[in-house]
Amino acid sequence: MLHDMTSEPEQQIGVGTQDAFQRLWTPHRMAYIQGENKPTGPGADDGCPFCSIPAKSDEDGLVIKRGEQVYAVLNLYPYNGGHLMVVPYRHVADYTDLTVPETAELGALTQQAMTALRAASGAHGFNIGMNQGSVAGAGIAAHLHQHVVPRWGGDTNFMPVVGHTRVLPQLLADTRKMLADAWPSA
Repeated sequence: MLHDMTSEPEQQIGVGTQDAFQRLWTPHRMAYIQGENKPTGPGADDGCPFCSIPAKSDEDGLVIKRGEQVYAVLNLYPYNGGHLMVVPYRHVADYTDLTVPETAELGALTQQAMTALRAASGAHGFNIGMNQGSVAGAGIAAHLHQHVVPRWGGDTNFMPVVGHTRVLPQLLADTRKMLADAWPSA
């Protein structure tokens, strides 16, 4: 069945034809590429999604856990299944501008996120970090957010390199529920 497949690109004519999975479509990525949900400016009232998410229900906002100073939310454009972010409620851009309570709770929710991801998905390791400023790669530089990306042995496959896409085996709503159910009680 797959014996005629090659890694050579094919010319697509019209809407395309069935090709035994030689092509993966990820139309949801176009929203990210075109800047959907990106703020129009640096202020909290300039369309910042991290400022609007807390007003939504947990399910609609993909919020996993709410603390007093920060919250944990799934990334709409994840690198891996379970990729979440820990975000202060306060609209602040720089890590050095966090208060001591915000910094403490950001660290505590990051630890809890790791515990939940290990329990829910058996994560073997994590990439944890922040991109400070747009020149450092922050997609939304005006509102600080820390990424928690679960990793598994062998999870780096050919798709990001060859296919320029990611394959996620679970819908975000299902991932949110799984992690919320596995979140440790404080």
